[in-house]
Amino acid sequence: MFRHFDEATAEDWVPIGEKFDIFQTGLVGQLVAHLRLLEPHDLGYPIDRYAHSLQTATRALRAGADDEMVVCALLHDIGDTLSPVNHGPMAAAMLAPYVSPLNAWMIEHHEEFQGYYYAEYFGGNKHARDQYEGHPAYERTARFTDEWDQKAFDPDYDTLPIEAFLPAMEHVFSRKPWGEHTRVEAPSEPAL
Repeated sequence: MFRHFDEATAEDWVPIGEKFDIFQTGLVGQLVAHLRLLEPHDLGYPIDRYAHSLQTATRALRAGADDEMVVCALLHDIGDTLSPVNHGPMAAAMLAPYVSPLNAWMIEHHEEFQGYYYAEYFGGNKHARDQYEGHPAYERTARFTDEWDQKAFDPDYDTLPIEAFLPAMEHVFSRKPWGEHTRVEAPSEPAL
């Protein structure tokens, strides 16, 4: 076994790839556990951040969104626990290998779009999203924030539990990631 990457051989990387594949199959459980870290944080909102995530996803699902969009709605604020002021780009980076580039862009910029409803109260520009007019993901991002995200703070809304979203998560995170490279295989023995 190597101590430095420059010492590694193709054979050394085979068990690492196999263990990575096993680790990857548990990704949904890891994401749910991380999402639950938002549960104790209401930050002054009428509901906590976990309930907000569930409610956003519930609204997307009930509006007929596909699995990928529902998963984006569920996980759009998952970066709040590690980087509250940069949570959109953090969530987008996490989702990018599994969702379309347009949906990754949507998650990265959702805060600027949602700021239409509150940015001015914090000295920001409520029209910050206007700079993106004409972008291919503009309309989907506006729909996401206007119809689902900014409305998902209702303590009386009939919000679905996390279990309702597990099939969509399994579907999205079991797909081959966008642009995934093939695994390194150990070279076969040379023919004699």
